[in-house]
Amino acid sequence: MAYIAKGSGSSRLLILPPLFDEANKLRRLLFGVAQQLSEQHITSVIPDLGGWNESLAAQGNQTLSGWQHAAQAAAVQFNATHVLAVRTASILAPRSLPGWVYAPAAPSQTLRTMARAQSLAASEAGSPRSASEIVETAARSGGLIAGWDLGGDMVRELIEATDATSATHAEIAHAQVAGSPPWLQSESSDSARQAASIAAIIASELAAK
Repeated sequence: MAYIAKGSGSSRLLILPPLFDEANKLRRLLFGVAQQLSEQHITSVIPDLGGWNESLAAQGNQTLSGWQHAAQAAAVQFNATHVLAVRTASILAPRSLPGWVYAPAAPSQTLRTMARAQSLAASEAGSPRSASEIVETAARSGGLIAGWDLGGDMVRELIEATDATSATHAEIAHAQVAGSPPWLQSESSDSARQAASIAAIIASELAAK
């Protein structure tokens, strides 16, 4: 499934949410970006990759490389002209498309954050395990980390994904958007304003091309 906000212009933006729990936290923000861009005649599409939201694919069968291929397929299917990748999704953004990355973050760092949360939950349940032990075990045979069923292949790819930069995509720093970082909140009270800021940056740069 995919969320599509139609515009009347020729630009078509593929929006890739961040990986794992941050996708839920930023969902309202990204829908707002798509709606704002629609009002400026730019079509946006937010796809559900395997194991995301309404996808019926098993989480444990997903891989980072598989999501990269799925993002490329979505770009082709929706005839995207540009891409906006958010946070850890910078690693999924098709390099064949021009576009932007918003507050890029390395997936390996996200994995460490998830492992620390899983370690805390294990300690509270009376079965203490260190974050490094959780990652090492999951890298061998997969496992549940912070509510996500991750296969071994996925964990090993996340460990190696230490670079969040992209030479082909312009960075939108959070300082340009202002407000509290939405990935640090359960639900951002600034989402409407932040969505307008991100949409304005994209629309302005598209108009200048």
